[in-house]
Amino acid sequence: MKAFILDRYGKTQALRMGEMPAPSTGPNDVLVRIEAASLNLLDAKIRDGAFKPILPYKPPLVLGHDLAGKVVAVGERVSRFREGDAVYARPRDGRIGTFAEMIAVNESDLALMPTDLSMTEAASLPLVALTAWQALVEHGRVKRGQKVLIHAGSGGVGTIAIQLAKHLGATVATTTSAANAEMVRKLGADIVIDYRSQRFEDEISGYDLVLNSQDADTLERSLKVLKPGGKLISISGPPDPAFAKAQGLNIVLKLLLRLLSSGIRRMAKQRGVEYSFLFMRADGAQLGRIAELVETGAIRPVIDRVYPFGQLNEAFAHIETGRAKGKVVVTPTRQL
Repeated sequence: MKAFILDRYGKTQALRMGEMPAPSTGPNDVLVRIEAASLNLLDAKIRDGAFKPILPYKPPLVLGHDLAGKVVAVGERVSRFREGDAVYARPRDGRIGTFAEMIAVNESDLALMPTDLSMTEAASLPLVALTAWQALVEHGRVKRGQKVLIHAGSGGVGTIAIQLAKHLGATVATTTSAANAEMVRKLGADIVIDYRSQRFEDEISGYDLVLNSQDADTLERSLKVLKPGGKLISISGPPDPAFAKAQGLNIVLKLLLRLLSSGIRRMAKQRGVEYSFLFMRADGAQLGRIAELVETGAIRPVIDRVYPFGQLNEAFAHIETGRAKGKVVVTPTRQL
């Protein structure tokens, strides 16, 4: 099959279109013909080599964490999907590769697409929607009447997290540029803070949860807006000991991550708040719940640009500018 291949790690390393073996499918796998795939900064970080110590990838490999497509075959133990189903997924770590014509996905990572969405729209959702769900519902346990700060509200995760937090009944503050203020308000943000002219910690206080996707300075300043017992959840690091344990890392890496996160964990403890690092995981059941929210109108995809699949490297260059509003999608793979 045709695919975009990463031949070696390297910052801004271009991906090469070439031939890769067709996916092999096990008894619990679903073979999907990919109709659309979206890009995430996670793909760029893996390409750069940032996750070499903790993720099991060796070039040459195919990147890509989001897909929408049609089922073309199912394994003998698969019961929830059949040929022709329209599906979407974030394949689990170790089995990524959506920048290709086809992929084999474990049944438990897959869900039926939300009805009335295009393949392009559906492909924009899995990773960012699962991240928002696991941060706000699973770990944050956000309840009606609570206050939530979501950094980078116009980004891929931010646009979905704002909508999910509002659905959960929270008051939502977000940081963004003035140019994106109206967009995030339409998504449901109650308080919009221009990060270029305002310091968010001077504008708000007494918050129950902060979802951070920014740098170390923003992470530390976020502690100031939380009330005692609040939660600071970061998807941009630093990884903490709980993450190291969940990943089954060796003792050296466990000690290293403990050291890297010791400062923020100490500051959080001093303020009586909880710090945790979130590295989202694949979960088809959660995608099914998210599909229901999309179908009721509680969540809608936000797409910045759509590129032909052959322009995947150009799409990478665009997301790395940091100016994308929502997600960037490549489609359709059948034009390879």
